[in-house]
Amino acid sequence: MADHFQLRLVDSRMLVPTVRHLVFERADGQPLAFVPGQFLQVHFHYEDGTATKRSYSVATVGDGVSPVQRIEIAVSYVEGGAATKLLGDLENGGIIDASGPYGRFCLQDADTHPRYLLLATGTGVTPYRAMLPQIEKLLAKGGREVVLLYGARTEAELLYGEEFEAFAQTHPGFIFHGCLSREARATPRATDRSGHVQNVLAELGPHADRDIAYLCGNPNMVDAAFIVLKEFGLPVPQIRREKYISSR
Repeated sequence: MADHFQLRLVDSRMLVPTVRHLVFERADGQPLAFVPGQFLQVHFHYEDGTATKRSYSVATVGDGVSPVQRIEIAVSYVEGGAATKLLGDLENGGIIDASGPYGRFCLQDADTHPRYLLLATGTGVTPYRAMLPQIEKLLAKGGREVVLLYGARTEAELLYGEEFEAFAQTHPGFIFHGCLSREARATPRATDRSGHVQNVLAELGPHADRDIAYLCGNPNMVDAAFIVLKEFGLPVPQIRREKYISSR
């Protein structure tokens, strides 16, 4: 059963004008045990008193095994959104109610496929940030490749892009493709791609004998990429999905 607890905001920064990175600690001082890829639920009330909740993937980069003292999430601003008001206006020391962790969108030890295809848009990239220590261990075993396709309109919207690029530079088996649909970078990278994630995916030639895929982000991207992977012959058990839906 998931744990219920309070979180205290200890730090924050704006990743882009519409996405805030928040760092919490549990108010009771206890660490949080989670598996990279899992999410927390933030509980609050609408102005009329109705209880509601929102889900946010844990973005914390730990060692992938030990509980963490700091719990990081990324929150997209939704115009008129109740969660945006709560988390957008929260000041250091502010307390929120949460529960978790939940979810099975996680790397599995039983996976033996040579290539991992990680697809994301928007804040859907946060679970992959938390997975970086696991990916490092995976690559250290040899015979594996991990490809991250991250879709954004412009370079400025590639959340944690510099972190993924730095990781790619020090881990040859990790490839980061920034897929820019609206505007190319002022200084393009050799691994940049133009267009939407699902279209770039087809260029990689997914194959059932080689690939396992993770899809996280905008439901339209997740659905479109799922269709592409099915057309290339990947069976459903080799396609793992997590849809991020913006709610008011």
